[in-house]
Amino acid sequence: MANVTPQSPLYNFPLPEIENWLRRMGCEQNPQELNCWYVKKPGWEAEIVLDTEELCVTYLNAGPNNSNIRRAFPYSLSLKDIEDAVFSGP
Repeated sequence: MANVTPQSPLYNFPLPEIENWLRRMGCEQNPQELNCWYVKKPGWEAEIVLDTEELCVTYLNAGPNNSNIRRAFPYSLSLKDIEDAVFSGP
């Protein structure tokens, strides 16, 4: 496979590389549901799910009346675009 860059679509990355990227971003993998991750940053926290077609993010208690905010990012977006969108917070 050709070398992938941060500008490459996420679907070009092997799963172990995506998992390592999430770890580098401070995420912790759920040991029972391996496609589920959790991250806590100053001012927000989120659950990230590696779904079949997209990466889904739920920002916990980030909306009105402490509601959750959900966003989905297709794997056709670049790693950099997803990183910028997800880790900038809700």
